[in-house]
Amino acid sequence: MEDTELTIHSDDYSLLTDLYQLTMAACYVGEGLDQRRASFEVTVRRLPKGFGYLVAMGLTQAIDYLEKIRFSETQIEALRATEIFANAPDAFWSLLRDAQFEGDVWAVPEGTAIFANEPLLRIEAPLWQAQWVETYLLNVLNYQTLVATRAARMRDAAGDRATLLEFGTRRAFSPQASIWAARSSLAAGLDATSNVLAALKLGRKPTGTMAHALVMALGAIEGTESEAFTAFHRYFPGAPLLIDTYDTIAAAQVLSERLKAGEIELAGVRIDSGDLLSLSQQVRELLPGVAIFASGDLDEYRIAELRSQGTCIDGYGLGTQLVTGAPVNGVYKLVEIDGIPVMKESPGKITYPGRKQIFRTMEEGVVKRDRLGLITETSDKTSDKTSDNEIPLLELVMKQGQRIQEIESLGEIRDRTRNSVKSLPTSARVFENPIPVPVELSEALTSLTERTRQR
Repeated sequence: MEDTELTIHSDDYSLLTDLYQLTMAACYVGEGLDQRRASFEVTVRRLPKGFGYLVAMGLTQAIDYLEKIRFSETQIEALRATEIFANAPDAFWSLLRDAQFEGDVWAVPEGTAIFANEPLLRIEAPLWQAQWVETYLLNVLNYQTLVATRAARMRDAAGDRATLLEFGTRRAFSPQASIWAARSSLAAGLDATSNVLAALKLGRKPTGTMAHALVMALGAIEGTESEAFTAFHRYFPGAPLLIDTYDTIAAAQVLSERLKAGEIELAGVRIDSGDLLSLSQQVRELLPGVAIFASGDLDEYRIAELRSQGTCIDGYGLGTQLVTGAPVNGVYKLVEIDGIPVMKESPGKITYPGRKQIFRTMEEGVVKRDRLGLITETSDKTSDKTSDNEIPLLELVMKQGQRIQEIESLGEIRDRTRNSVKSLPTSARVFENPIPVPVELSEALTSLTERTRQR
Protein backbone atom coordinates (compact mmCIF):
# COMPACT_ATOMS: atom_id res chain seq x y z
CA MET A 1 0.00 0.00 0.00
CA GLU A 2 1.23 3.48 -0.86
CA ASP A 3 2.56 5.56 2.05
CA THR A 4 1.09 8.98 1.41
CA GLU A 5 2.77 10.64 4.40
CA LEU A 6 6.30 10.25 2.93
CA THR A 7 7.90 11.51 6.13
CA ILE A 8 11.53 10.47 6.60
CA HIS A 9 12.59 8.91 9.88
CA SER A 10 16.01 7.65 10.90
CA ASP A 11 14.69 4.11 10.53
CA ASP A 12 14.40 4.87 6.81
CA TYR A 13 18.04 5.83 6.33
CA SER A 14 19.07 2.44 4.95
CA LEU A 15 16.70 2.75 1.99
CA LEU A 16 17.23 6.46 1.39
CA THR A 17 19.66 5.74 -1.40
CA ASP A 18 19.75 5.23 -5.15
CA LEU A 19 18.96 1.77 -6.42
CA TYR A 20 22.35 1.34 -8.04
CA GLN A 21 24.08 1.58 -4.65
CA LEU A 22 22.31 -1.64 -3.65
CA THR A 23 22.62 -3.42 -6.99
CA MET A 24 26.35 -2.66 -7.02
CA ALA A 25 26.58 -3.94 -3.44
CA ALA A 26 24.95 -7.21 -4.51
CA CYS A 27 27.44 -7.47 -7.37
CA TYR A 28 30.35 -6.82 -5.01
CA VAL A 29 29.10 -9.63 -2.76
CA GLY A 30 28.75 -12.02 -5.68
CA GLU A 31 32.28 -11.25 -6.84
CA GLY A 32 33.75 -11.53 -3.37
CA LEU A 33 34.77 -7.87 -3.29
CA ASP A 34 32.34 -6.47 -0.73
CA GLN A 35 34.83 -6.39 2.16
CA ARG A 36 37.72 -4.89 0.22
CA ARG A 37 38.83 -1.62 1.78
CA ALA A 38 37.71 1.33 -0.31
CA SER A 39 38.16 5.08 -0.02
CA PHE A 40 35.72 7.58 -1.53
CA GLU A 41 36.11 11.37 -1.36
CA VAL A 42 33.53 14.14 -1.67
CA THR A 43 34.80 17.04 -3.77
CA VAL A 44 33.41 19.88 -5.84
CA ARG A 45 34.94 19.99 -9.31
CA ARG A 46 34.20 23.68 -9.84
CA LEU A 47 32.75 26.48 -7.74
CA PRO A 48 29.34 27.92 -8.64
CA LYS A 49 29.55 30.98 -10.90
CA GLY A 50 30.48 34.07 -8.93
CA PHE A 51 31.73 32.11 -5.90
CA GLY A 52 35.31 32.40 -4.71
CA TYR A 53 34.96 29.77 -1.99
CA LEU A 54 32.58 27.33 -0.32
CA VAL A 55 31.82 26.86 3.38
CA ALA A 56 31.78 23.17 4.29
CA MET A 57 28.65 22.23 6.23
CA GLY A 58 26.51 19.19 7.04
CA LEU A 59 29.08 16.98 8.74
CA THR A 60 27.07 16.70 11.98
CA GLN A 61 24.07 15.24 10.16
CA ALA A 62 26.32 13.04 8.02
CA ILE A 63 27.82 11.42 11.11
CA ASP A 64 24.40 11.01 12.71
CA TYR A 65 23.27 9.18 9.57
CA LEU A 66 26.30 6.88 9.54
CA GLU A 67 25.75 5.98 13.19
CA LYS A 68 22.10 5.03 12.66
CA ILE A 69 21.81 3.22 9.32
CA ARG A 70 20.43 -0.29 9.74
CA PHE A 71 18.23 -2.65 7.71
CA SER A 72 15.08 -4.05 9.32
CA GLU A 73 13.53 -7.36 8.31
CA THR A 74 10.58 -5.42 6.90
CA GLN A 75 12.88 -3.40 4.66
CA ILE A 76 14.71 -6.51 3.49
CA GLU A 77 11.44 -8.20 2.63
CA ALA A 78 10.31 -5.07 0.76
CA LEU A 79 13.49 -5.22 -1.31
CA ARG A 80 12.95 -8.90 -2.02
CA ALA A 81 9.38 -8.20 -3.10
CA THR A 82 10.59 -5.91 -5.91
CA GLU A 83 12.13 -8.99 -7.57
CA ILE A 84 14.98 -6.77 -8.74
CA PHE A 85 17.36 -8.80 -6.63
CA ALA A 86 16.08 -12.23 -7.69
CA ASN A 87 19.53 -13.28 -8.83
CA ALA A 88 21.45 -11.70 -5.97
CA PRO A 89 23.51 -14.15 -3.89
CA ASP A 90 22.10 -15.27 -0.54
CA ALA A 91 25.11 -13.71 1.16
CA PHE A 92 23.82 -10.31 0.09
CA TRP A 93 20.74 -10.66 2.29
CA SER A 94 22.83 -11.85 5.22
CA LEU A 95 25.03 -8.81 4.76
CA LEU A 96 22.06 -6.47 4.92
CA ARG A 97 20.70 -8.10 8.08
CA ASP A 98 23.90 -7.44 9.98
CA ALA A 99 24.71 -4.14 8.30
CA GLN A 100 26.05 -1.17 10.18
CA PHE A 101 28.66 1.35 9.17
CA GLU A 102 32.10 0.20 10.27
CA GLY A 103 34.36 2.64 8.46
CA ASP A 104 36.55 5.65 9.19
CA VAL A 105 35.58 9.19 8.24
CA TRP A 106 37.93 12.09 7.59
CA ALA A 107 36.45 15.57 7.11
CA VAL A 108 37.21 19.27 7.28
CA PRO A 109 35.49 20.88 10.28
CA GLU A 110 32.15 22.52 9.56
CA GLY A 111 32.52 26.21 8.79
CA THR A 112 35.84 25.79 6.97
CA ALA A 113 36.29 27.66 3.69
CA ILE A 114 37.32 25.28 0.90
CA PHE A 115 37.91 25.39 -2.86
CA ALA A 116 37.39 23.29 -5.97
CA ASN A 117 38.92 19.79 -6.07
CA GLU A 118 39.52 19.74 -2.31
CA PRO A 119 37.96 16.82 -0.41
CA LEU A 120 35.62 17.99 2.31
CA LEU A 121 34.99 14.40 3.44
CA ARG A 122 36.46 10.93 2.90
CA ILE A 123 34.92 7.55 3.68
CA GLU A 124 37.27 4.59 4.30
CA ALA A 125 35.22 1.45 4.69
CA PRO A 126 34.39 -1.97 3.24
CA LEU A 127 33.56 -1.38 -0.42
CA TRP A 128 29.86 -2.16 -0.22
CA GLN A 129 29.35 0.14 2.79
CA ALA A 130 31.27 2.99 1.24
CA GLN A 131 29.11 2.62 -1.89
CA TRP A 132 25.85 2.37 0.05
CA VAL A 133 26.17 5.71 1.86
CA GLU A 134 26.96 7.92 -1.16
CA THR A 135 23.48 9.24 -1.90
CA TYR A 136 22.59 10.54 1.54
CA LEU A 137 26.02 12.02 2.17
CA LEU A 138 25.94 14.02 -1.05
CA ASN A 139 22.40 15.18 -0.32
CA VAL A 140 23.17 16.54 3.14
CA LEU A 141 26.64 17.93 2.35
CA ASN A 142 25.76 19.57 -0.96
CA TYR A 143 22.68 21.35 0.33
CA GLN A 144 24.01 22.50 3.66
CA THR A 145 27.25 23.67 2.04
CA LEU A 146 25.24 25.68 -0.51
CA VAL A 147 23.13 27.41 2.16
CA ALA A 148 26.09 27.98 4.48
CA THR A 149 28.06 29.59 1.67
CA ARG A 150 25.17 31.88 0.70
CA ALA A 151 24.69 32.80 4.37
CA ALA A 152 28.39 33.59 4.80
CA ARG A 153 28.37 35.75 1.68
CA MET A 154 25.27 37.61 2.88
CA ARG A 155 26.88 38.20 6.25
CA ASP A 156 29.99 39.47 4.47
CA ALA A 157 27.87 41.82 2.37
CA ALA A 158 25.80 43.13 5.30
CA GLY A 159 28.66 43.55 7.76
CA ASP A 160 28.93 42.34 11.32
CA ARG A 161 26.49 44.82 12.86
CA ALA A 162 23.42 44.03 10.71
CA THR A 163 20.78 41.61 11.98
CA LEU A 164 20.20 38.77 9.51
CA LEU A 165 17.12 36.56 9.80
CA GLU A 166 16.48 33.30 7.96
CA PHE A 167 12.99 33.39 6.37
CA GLY A 168 13.41 30.63 3.78
CA THR A 169 11.17 27.79 4.98
CA ARG A 170 8.47 28.38 2.34
CA ARG A 171 11.05 28.34 -0.47
CA ALA A 172 13.27 25.49 0.66
CA PHE A 173 13.17 22.37 -1.46
CA SER A 174 11.35 20.31 1.19
CA PRO A 175 10.33 20.43 4.86
CA GLN A 176 13.53 18.54 5.68
CA ALA A 177 15.56 20.96 3.61
CA SER A 178 14.02 23.87 5.53
CA ILE A 179 15.41 22.48 8.80
CA TRP A 180 18.85 21.98 7.27
CA ALA A 181 18.70 25.46 5.75
CA ALA A 182 17.92 27.04 9.10
CA ARG A 183 20.76 25.16 10.77
CA SER A 184 23.29 26.00 8.05
CA SER A 185 22.27 29.65 8.07
CA LEU A 186 22.72 30.00 11.82
CA ALA A 187 26.02 28.11 11.71
CA ALA A 188 27.30 30.40 8.95
CA GLY A 189 26.49 33.72 10.55
CA LEU A 190 22.78 34.51 10.55
CA ASP A 191 21.23 35.59 13.83
CA ALA A 192 17.89 33.78 13.96
CA THR A 193 15.31 31.79 12.01
CA SER A 194 11.55 32.11 11.64
CA ASN A 195 11.22 28.30 11.41
CA VAL A 196 9.72 27.39 14.75
CA LEU A 197 10.62 23.70 14.66
CA ALA A 198 14.19 24.34 13.57
CA ALA A 199 14.70 27.05 16.17
CA LEU A 200 13.43 24.92 19.05
CA LYS A 201 15.38 21.86 17.90
CA LEU A 202 18.51 23.99 17.80
CA GLY A 203 17.91 25.58 21.18
CA ARG A 204 17.11 29.00 19.74
CA LYS A 205 14.19 31.41 19.99
CA PRO A 206 12.27 31.73 16.70
CA THR A 207 12.07 35.25 15.31
CA GLY A 208 9.65 36.90 12.92
CA THR A 209 7.31 39.78 12.28
CA MET A 210 3.87 39.56 10.66
CA ALA A 211 2.37 39.11 7.19
CA HIS A 212 0.34 41.39 4.96
CA ALA A 213 -2.68 39.15 5.55
CA LEU A 214 -3.03 40.30 9.15
CA VAL A 215 -2.97 43.94 8.17
CA MET A 216 -5.49 43.38 5.40
CA ALA A 217 -7.81 41.19 7.47
CA LEU A 218 -7.87 43.30 10.62
CA GLY A 219 -7.77 46.53 8.67
CA ALA A 220 -10.80 45.49 6.66
CA ILE A 221 -12.78 44.35 9.69
CA GLU A 222 -11.62 46.81 12.35
CA GLY A 223 -11.27 49.86 10.14
CA THR A 224 -7.68 50.95 9.50
CA GLU A 225 -4.13 49.75 9.14
CA SER A 226 -3.29 51.52 12.40
CA GLU A 227 -5.95 49.55 14.24
CA ALA A 228 -4.45 46.35 12.85
CA PHE A 229 -1.09 47.40 14.32
CA THR A 230 -2.80 48.16 17.65
CA ALA A 231 -4.45 44.76 17.72
CA PHE A 232 -1.18 42.94 17.01
CA HIS A 233 0.66 44.90 19.69
CA ARG A 234 -2.08 44.07 22.15
CA TYR A 235 -0.76 40.50 22.20
CA PHE A 236 2.84 41.08 21.07
CA PRO A 237 3.82 44.48 22.44
CA GLY A 238 6.79 46.08 20.77
CA ALA A 239 7.00 43.46 18.01
CA PRO A 240 8.24 44.62 14.58
CA LEU A 241 5.42 45.73 12.28
CA LEU A 242 5.12 45.21 8.51
CA ILE A 243 4.39 48.66 7.10
CA ASP A 244 4.32 48.31 3.29
CA THR A 245 0.88 46.74 2.79
CA TYR A 246 -0.59 49.98 1.41
CA ASP A 247 1.59 53.08 1.74
CA THR A 248 4.88 52.64 3.54
CA ILE A 249 5.51 56.32 4.29
CA ALA A 250 1.93 56.97 5.39
CA ALA A 251 2.17 54.01 7.80
CA ALA A 252 5.49 55.29 9.15
CA GLN A 253 3.97 58.76 9.68
CA VAL A 254 1.07 57.30 11.68
CA LEU A 255 3.45 55.25 13.82
CA SER A 256 5.67 58.29 14.34
CA GLU A 257 2.75 60.31 15.69
CA ARG A 258 1.69 57.48 17.97
CA LEU A 259 5.23 57.07 19.28
CA LYS A 260 5.49 60.76 20.04
CA ALA A 261 2.14 60.59 21.86
CA GLY A 262 3.39 57.67 23.93
CA GLU A 263 0.62 55.39 22.64
CA ILE A 264 2.86 52.55 21.52
CA GLU A 265 6.32 51.05 21.89
CA LEU A 266 8.01 49.95 18.68
CA ALA A 267 11.08 47.75 18.31
CA GLY A 268 11.19 47.72 14.54
CA VAL A 269 9.43 47.89 11.20
CA ARG A 270 9.77 45.74 8.08
CA ILE A 271 9.63 46.82 4.43
CA ASP A 272 9.04 44.04 1.93
CA SER A 273 8.67 45.89 -1.37
CA GLY A 274 9.35 49.11 -3.27
CA ASP A 275 12.50 51.22 -3.45
CA LEU A 276 14.21 49.92 -0.32
CA LEU A 277 16.93 52.57 -0.37
CA SER A 278 14.62 55.56 -0.58
CA LEU A 279 11.99 54.07 1.69
CA SER A 280 14.53 53.19 4.39
CA GLN A 281 15.89 56.75 4.36
CA GLN A 282 12.42 58.31 4.62
CA VAL A 283 11.33 55.89 7.34
CA ARG A 284 14.50 56.64 9.31
CA GLU A 285 13.63 60.34 9.35
CA LEU A 286 10.16 59.54 10.62
CA LEU A 287 11.16 56.79 13.06
CA PRO A 288 14.63 57.57 14.44
CA GLY A 289 15.84 54.89 16.80
CA VAL A 290 13.47 52.26 15.40
CA ALA A 291 15.16 49.31 13.68
CA ILE A 292 14.36 48.98 9.97
CA PHE A 293 14.25 45.51 8.45
CA ALA A 294 14.04 44.75 4.74
CA SER A 295 13.01 41.61 2.90
CA GLY A 296 11.86 40.55 -0.54
CA ASP A 297 14.08 38.24 -2.62
CA LEU A 298 17.29 39.82 -1.35
CA ASP A 299 20.71 38.33 -2.04
CA GLU A 300 24.28 39.29 -1.25
CA TYR A 301 24.57 41.41 -4.40
CA ARG A 302 21.53 43.53 -3.52
CA ILE A 303 22.59 43.86 0.13
CA ALA A 304 26.05 45.06 -0.92
CA GLU A 305 24.48 47.52 -3.37
CA LEU A 306 22.12 48.94 -0.75
CA ARG A 307 24.91 49.27 1.77
CA SER A 308 27.17 51.10 -0.70
CA GLN A 309 24.36 53.55 -1.48
CA GLY A 310 23.88 54.58 2.15
CA THR A 311 20.83 52.57 3.14
CA CYS A 312 19.31 52.99 6.59
CA ILE A 313 18.43 49.31 6.84
CA ASP A 314 19.46 47.65 10.11
CA GLY A 315 18.63 44.07 9.26
CA TYR A 316 17.47 41.74 6.52
CA GLY A 317 15.00 38.90 6.24
CA LEU A 318 16.51 36.37 3.82
CA GLY A 319 14.60 33.60 2.12
CA THR A 320 14.47 32.47 -1.50
CA GLN A 321 17.98 33.53 -2.52
CA LEU A 322 19.42 31.98 0.63
CA VAL A 323 17.85 28.53 0.48
CA THR A 324 17.87 28.05 -3.30
CA GLY A 325 20.26 29.01 -6.08
CA ALA A 326 23.02 27.46 -8.14
CA PRO A 327 23.64 24.00 -6.71
CA VAL A 328 26.87 22.84 -5.14
CA ASN A 329 27.67 19.87 -7.35
CA GLY A 330 29.71 17.79 -4.95
CA VAL A 331 30.70 14.38 -6.28
CA TYR A 332 31.62 11.16 -4.49
CA LYS A 333 34.39 9.30 -6.23
CA LEU A 334 36.46 6.20 -5.53
CA VAL A 335 40.12 7.17 -5.00
CA GLU A 336 41.59 3.93 -3.61
CA ILE A 337 40.58 0.25 -3.49
CA ASP A 338 42.50 -2.41 -1.59
CA GLY A 339 45.43 -0.01 -1.35
CA ILE A 340 45.44 0.60 -5.11
CA PRO A 341 45.01 4.27 -6.12
CA VAL A 342 42.38 4.87 -8.83
CA MET A 343 41.13 7.88 -10.75
CA LYS A 344 38.42 8.90 -13.20
CA GLU A 345 39.82 10.15 -16.50
CA SER A 346 36.67 11.24 -18.36
CA PRO A 347 37.13 14.65 -20.06
CA GLY A 348 36.10 17.45 -17.69
CA LYS A 349 35.53 14.98 -14.86
CA ILE A 350 39.07 13.94 -13.92
CA THR A 351 39.65 13.04 -10.29
CA TYR A 352 42.96 12.75 -8.44
CA PRO A 353 43.91 9.31 -7.09
CA GLY A 354 44.78 8.28 -3.55
CA ARG A 355 43.69 9.38 -0.09
CA LYS A 356 44.42 13.08 0.23
CA GLN A 357 45.02 15.83 2.72
CA ILE A 358 44.63 19.61 2.36
CA PHE A 359 47.56 21.62 3.69
CA ARG A 360 46.80 25.33 4.24
CA THR A 361 49.41 28.07 4.54
CA MET A 362 48.55 31.38 6.23
CA GLU A 363 50.42 34.66 5.88
CA GLU A 364 49.77 37.30 8.56
CA GLY A 365 46.37 35.78 9.23
CA VAL A 366 45.36 35.50 5.56
CA VAL A 367 45.15 32.28 3.54
CA LYS A 368 48.09 32.33 1.14
CA ARG A 369 47.63 29.00 -0.60
CA ASP A 370 46.39 25.44 -0.24
CA ARG A 371 48.41 22.39 -1.16
CA LEU A 372 46.58 19.20 -2.09
CA GLY A 373 48.73 16.24 -1.15
CA LEU A 374 48.53 12.62 -0.07
CA ILE A 375 47.49 11.54 3.41
CA THR A 376 50.96 10.06 3.89
CA GLU A 377 52.62 13.46 3.45
CA THR A 378 53.53 15.76 6.30
CA SER A 379 53.20 19.52 6.55
CA ASP A 380 55.95 21.55 4.95
CA LYS A 381 57.87 23.89 7.18
CA THR A 382 58.23 27.15 5.34
CA SER A 383 61.33 29.32 5.44
CA ASP A 384 59.22 32.42 4.85
CA LYS A 385 59.20 34.23 8.20
CA THR A 386 55.85 35.88 7.40
CA SER A 387 54.12 32.53 6.87
CA ASP A 388 52.97 29.94 9.35
CA ASN A 389 53.63 26.28 8.81
CA GLU A 390 51.09 24.37 6.75
CA ILE A 391 47.96 23.33 8.62
CA PRO A 392 46.30 20.00 7.67
CA LEU A 393 42.54 20.54 7.35
CA LEU A 394 41.06 17.02 7.16
CA GLU A 395 40.54 15.44 10.60
CA LEU A 396 39.61 11.90 11.63
CA VAL A 397 36.03 12.22 12.98
CA MET A 398 34.87 8.57 12.99
CA LYS A 399 36.89 5.43 13.68
CA GLN A 400 35.47 1.98 12.91
CA GLY A 401 31.99 3.42 12.80
CA GLN A 402 32.26 5.27 16.11
CA ARG A 403 32.22 9.04 16.56
CA ILE A 404 35.52 10.16 18.13
CA GLN A 405 34.90 13.91 18.37
CA GLU A 406 32.47 15.84 20.51
CA ILE A 407 29.48 17.37 18.73
CA GLU A 408 30.21 21.05 18.16
CA SER A 409 27.73 23.76 19.07
CA LEU A 410 26.31 26.10 16.45
CA GLY A 411 28.21 28.88 18.19
CA GLU A 412 31.53 27.10 17.70
CA ILE A 413 30.79 26.45 14.03
CA ARG A 414 29.60 30.04 13.58
CA ASP A 415 32.89 31.35 15.01
CA ARG A 416 34.89 29.08 12.70
CA THR A 417 32.88 30.22 9.68
CA ARG A 418 33.44 33.87 10.51
CA ASN A 419 37.16 33.42 11.11
CA SER A 420 37.64 31.19 8.08
CA VAL A 421 35.88 33.59 5.69
CA LYS A 422 37.66 36.63 7.13
CA SER A 423 40.98 34.87 6.67
CA LEU A 424 40.42 34.68 2.91
CA PRO A 425 42.01 37.34 0.69
CA THR A 426 39.62 40.03 -0.50
CA SER A 427 39.96 38.73 -4.06
CA ALA A 428 38.23 35.49 -3.03
CA ARG A 429 35.44 37.27 -1.11
CA VAL A 430 34.28 39.75 -3.74
CA PHE A 431 31.05 38.98 -5.58
CA GLU A 432 32.12 40.04 -9.05
CA ASN A 433 34.84 37.93 -10.68
CA PRO A 434 36.26 36.43 -7.48
CA ILE A 435 39.65 34.75 -7.60
CA PRO A 436 39.82 31.62 -5.43
CA VAL A 437 42.91 30.89 -3.36
CA PRO A 438 45.35 28.85 -5.47
CA VAL A 439 45.33 25.11 -4.82
CA GLU A 440 48.65 23.51 -5.67
CA LEU A 441 49.27 19.80 -6.18
CA SER A 442 52.09 18.25 -4.20
CA GLU A 443 54.89 16.55 -6.07
CA ALA A 444 53.83 13.22 -4.61
CA LEU A 445 50.21 13.63 -5.78
CA THR A 446 51.32 14.81 -9.23
CA SER A 447 53.61 11.80 -9.56
CA LEU A 448 50.90 9.38 -8.37
CA THR A 449 48.42 10.88 -10.86
CA GLU A 450 50.81 10.31 -13.75
CA ARG A 451 51.61 6.74 -12.69
CA THR A 452 47.91 5.94 -12.30
CA ARG A 453 47.15 7.31 -15.79
CA GLN A 454 49.83 5.12 -17.30
CA ARG A 455 48.75 1.96 -15.50
